[in-house]
Amino acid sequence: MNLSSAFANGFSSTAILIIAIGAQNAFVLRQGLRREHVLPVVAVCALSDAILVQAGVWGLGSAVQAHPALLVAARWLGAAFLLAYAARALLRAYRPAAMQVGSEGTAPAGWQPVVLTAMAFTWLNPHVYLDTVLLLGAIASPYPPSLRMGFAAGASLASLVWFASLGWGARWLAPLFASPHAWRVLDAVVAAMMVALAVGLLLH
Repeated sequence: MNLSSAFANGFSSTAILIIAIGAQNAFVLRQGLRREHVLPVVAVCALSDAILVQAGVWGLGSAVQAHPALLVAARWLGAAFLLAYAARALLRAYRPAAMQVGSEGTAPAGWQPVVLTAMAFTWLNPHVYLDTVLLLGAIASPYPPSLRMGFAAGASLASLVWFASLGWGARWLAPLFASPHAWRVLDAVVAAMMVALAVGLLLH
């Protein structure tokens, strides 16, 4: 084992885990499509992932396993947040005026509530702790301390690349979402996804 292989393993492992479209990714994609506060959203998501990766690599996963009540609390809080966001998405789906990008529809939201929502999608999501803290921590555990920094750096870079690509790459899909109908479909799908994730959290 060497530093480059630890870095590559961290990058590839995180890339595999993070690409699945979940609540956080759906939110980043929607902000990218609306071109609203993409930089702070990407920064919050990538920095949060970097913090969680560091925590997992350096042993927080064992502490989380020793206190399952933490995950239970996160599960209920996360489910409540996802259901609330699903309700908002359904309201947007039934309000065509809210579907337009930029100045054609409602005024863009301020950066503070957008950043707080991005933080909630990260820190209130139990799957983040299971994947980022526990699973990546387990993958990094065979590496000696001198190489774990390389693993954590690779994992953090993969997260940054993914969220940046999702946030700024969404503009290539902008022509597809030029009509209110496309936004209505997107928000309906997002609402269904959030409800499914919330139900999954409560049942498991």
